[in-house]
Amino acid sequence: MHVAGSSSSGVETPLPSACPVKRSPNSPFYTPSSETTRQQPQEQASANTSGKSKINPLNYMFSFISQERAPTQTVDLPVEREISSIPRADNAGEKWEYPSPQQMYNAMLRKGYTDTPQDAVESMVAVHNFLNEGAWAEIVEWEQIFAKGLKSGWEKCRKGNENLAIELAKERLLCEKKIEDGEELEPCLVRFQGRPQDLSPKARIMQTLGWLYPAKFGTEPPFDRHDWYVSRRTPSGTTKEVRYVIDYYSGPPEPTGEPVFFLDIRPAVDTPTAAVERLMRWGGDVWYRASGGQARENK
Repeated sequence: MHVAGSSSSGVETPLPSACPVKRSPNSPFYTPSSETTRQQPQEQASANTSGKSKINPLNYMFSFISQERAPTQTVDLPVEREISSIPRADNAGEKWEYPSPQQMYNAMLRKGYTDTPQDAVESMVAVHNFLNEGAWAEIVEWEQIFAKGLKSGWEKCRKGNENLAIELAKERLLCEKKIEDGEELEPCLVRFQGRPQDLSPKARIMQTLGWLYPAKFGTEPPFDRHDWYVSRRTPSGTTKEVRYVIDYYSGPPEPTGEPVFFLDIRPAVDTPTAAVERLMRWGGDVWYRASGGQARENK
């Protein structure tokens, strides 16, 4: 597995312990919490196969996905669930939980994906989890830069990408200590929404450029889109919600046959502040080089 990207990072809410990446009604990649799974009676599992009435219209989540083996299943699938690194906003100290391969397969069957190779489900879950971890790491980096305000963010961005990476690595070590001591709150995932049918404005622009200049900008549209809502602690001590847009692209496979994915992750332009953050993040390196910063360091 390989992940590549720049701010495109290569690399899903309200039910407890649910998988942090959630897709649209047409996608199978949701499973509820293990607690919910334990509490639901077995007879409800068969009733839930009817579909639409059992889906939460706010986030398109099934209310229950069984860990039981499917009637037509011929391959044993693990029921263990992996804990993500993504903090929950509604339960301090807890992390979001990914679906087990068995839950993933049952969810796919309920969505109508009956031709899914059973022996490929474990690999699908691994890729699913890996992409989500990569997406969260990129979001944490954005938060690390701008959570303390635009002035602090610009002081970081204006030093160029290479220096920014070094400074963030140092700051991350300090933040981990402060979080452990309770002096600082880490960003948390509040909720999410899968929107694979909705091209983001940026993706729409890139598709238009690809139509006009195929040699330079030609690319397939993203195969999926997520909106993640993150709780940010501001310098004043309050928290605010920041929406991030994630476009998922697939690239040419590696020579070894491994798939390649590109994740384009950025704050949604819901406020003027978010627009400035994006401008600073992507323009800081240009400013650094244009002002001679790179040349001065090379002397």
